[in-house]
Amino acid sequence: MHTPTRRYHRPMKYILALSLLAAALSAQPAETSEAKPLRVAIAGLTHGHVSGFLRGARNRKDIQIVGIFDPDPALRARYAKDFGFGEGLLFGQLDDMLGRVHPEAVATFTNTYDHAMVVEACAARHLPVMMEKPLAASVAQAHAIQKAAQRSGIPVMVNYETTWYKSHGEIWKLIHEQKAAGEIRKMVAMDGHQGPKEINVQPEFFAWLSDPVKNGAGALFDFGCYGANLMTWLMDNQRPTAVTALAHTNKPGIYAHVDDEATVLLQYPNAQGIIQASWNWPFSRKDFEVYGATGYAIATGGDNLRVRLPGAKSEESRTPEPLPPAERDSISYLTGIARGRFRPAGLNSLENNVIVVEILEAAKQSIQTGRTVVP
Repeated sequence: MHTPTRRYHRPMKYILALSLLAAALSAQPAETSEAKPLRVAIAGLTHGHVSGFLRGARNRKDIQIVGIFDPDPALRARYAKDFGFGEGLLFGQLDDMLGRVHPEAVATFTNTYDHAMVVEACAARHLPVMMEKPLAASVAQAHAIQKAAQRSGIPVMVNYETTWYKSHGEIWKLIHEQKAAGEIRKMVAMDGHQGPKEINVQPEFFAWLSDPVKNGAGALFDFGCYGANLMTWLMDNQRPTAVTALAHTNKPGIYAHVDDEATVLLQYPNAQGIIQASWNWPFSRKDFEVYGATGYAIATGGDNLRVRLPGAKSEESRTPEPLPPAERDSISYLTGIARGRFRPAGLNSLENNVIVVEILEAAKQSIQTGRTVVP
């Protein structure tokens, strides 16, 4: 017959083992920082990409939006309604938000001109910063950001859609790791769409994209930065020896103060880069071509790659391999940076993106003077 108290009678070694296990568990925190979602504050709502970031964050468990700053109360209210944020998460002052919500990292969606202001505020609190491309609206601002980051030791990451393209990761492996196409001779970047107004960006987004101070220029900065970023990356952060550029406004009724078409030629010691940036194309495109001494690779969008390498009788299509999990999207990458698993590198890095702004400003000078500029 079953005795109810029997289950409590355990051998002494079993009781000792349970005691040791309980002690070990009590010595561990209930939840490690790695298991908790990353506490992220949003600085600014005027960059239209913030909508995609917030949608992505809403569907993930590894990130928590803990505060949202923007000086415009109507804009704050609109995003609060669209994404269900409570009044307690909304702030009209950046310093107030940072001091009260204690984020682990800041994602920045201001106009480009205000990036330096955000980085200065985050540097004072030793907070990692991610911003949308490009880094700054001028070289002076880029250098100010660099100094603030170096002074405080914070990582600064610049987010480009094209950073997460599998096709670009495959080009890096072909050119740098496998050295399959020989030394780079020419690069061509084609980035553009019909125009911000034509694709119906948010009014607050259009307002500063068409402002030469807040954006730095028009299509030259908005889309020219993609090619400058990729070329600087493939050239191992080597600066071009000369920059020559042309720009024009084909739609002055819409873009009265900025260019909507720009072409930039970069000269390196043994290679050239051609950047085509447009707000005039019939369709959106982000394509990148790299020609080496013995082969070439052409990426059309994020998933498509065509190559012709030594010994091949014709061009072939390749399916790019997936990027490492930590490098597949901006949220995963920002989490790795904020948790100290790695530092921004390559396309995201501050070093690369300071050079990008130097290229863009040299291009602007070339456009204004009609001369080739040495950065």
